[in-house]
Amino acid sequence: MASLVLDNVSKKYGNVLGVDRISVEVNDGEFVALIGPSGCGKSSTMRMIAGLESITTGSIFIDRVRVNDLRPAARQTAMSFENYGLYPHMTIFENIAYPLKIRKTATERLEAEVVRIARLLHIEELLDSKPKEVSGGVQQRVSLARALVRKPSVFLLDEPLSHLDADLRSLMRGELKRLQKLGGSTMIYVTHDQLEAMTMSDRIIVMNEGRFQQVGTPTDIFHRPANRFVAWFIGEPAMNLFSGRVQVTRSGAQVSVHGRPFANVAGLLAERLLESTRNSDGQVEVGVRPPDIELRAPTELGMPAKVRTREFLGEDVLLTLDAQGDKVRVIGPRHLAPSEGDHAVVVPRADRIHFFSLSTGEAIGHTAEVLTVDAGSRFEGNKGVQ
Repeated sequence: MASLVLDNVSKKYGNVLGVDRISVEVNDGEFVALIGPSGCGKSSTMRMIAGLESITTGSIFIDRVRVNDLRPAARQTAMSFENYGLYPHMTIFENIAYPLKIRKTATERLEAEVVRIARLLHIEELLDSKPKEVSGGVQQRVSLARALVRKPSVFLLDEPLSHLDADLRSLMRGELKRLQKLGGSTMIYVTHDQLEAMTMSDRIIVMNEGRFQQVGTPTDIFHRPANRFVAWFIGEPAMNLFSGRVQVTRSGAQVSVHGRPFANVAGLLAERLLESTRNSDGQVEVGVRPPDIELRAPTELGMPAKVRTREFLGEDVLLTLDAQGDKVRVIGPRHLAPSEGDHAVVVPRADRIHFFSLSTGEAIGHTAEVLTVDAGSRFEGNKGVQ
């Protein structure tokens, strides 16, 4: 096992800043997912840890040893690439065995380890094939096997499951997590797949434009996003975001959207909202996740909307509504959901509303027990109010 520390690390490509002053401490045996859009700097970060990219500024420590100037082979890391990185002239067996061979592992043990990993990844019948003779999905499993067989202190996995079919991908998520816990290795796992990040990792790093936006547990990242980007990027469908206005009330503050009361806020959150919006004429960004919205008959509190599309999800439906130009996504039970063309009022769950600075995008706060809403009447029937 080994800890991993990135201390104010940056990477420039000419005049382009690809990674900008990132810092994080990964504990021994921790599984950390690095997630973000294409081009945000995830792979550059991985390659700097592995020693395949030079570091412009900052330091990287593996097990408390500064590794900036160490060769990749001396860092006790193993990396599985999205583009496989296989030796085309070697068989699959030889590709997997190569890290053990250069360590001069005994032949009997080498063969046993290669076969064990190959069976785990369901490629044992292909060990005599060359990489060009198998599919991209198999090549990716070979790349993953070559990393796993090394048993390094730090695993660096760059989209290792992206080319696998759905069933094998689901199987491998569980197997990777099990192997990581059994072996006690520290694992950094780059992915575009939110399901992989949320279900496999101890912590998630959300990255955008070369910077770490938030580091936290899956629960923290989902329920307490640090800024607008994290709130929008994490979650499928994405969080609904609206422009709102904050006004002082006797009990605290009221937030309106499109001129309609949307939420009443009290206590410390009301104070933060009023203070944060003092220089923006009371303007604030309001976020609510699709499962945290109810559709009701007209009430004083809520936002009128019209159902545009209705998508069947089994026990639930996904509705897309138009609310005065804002697109609103709502997930609700199928037996209560209105039909396309119906009118309803969008009402957020009292304890699931997020507020972000309109200027900086940083989180101001979210509601818990401090926010109250008028329950109103539940949406019933197929036609709502015309």
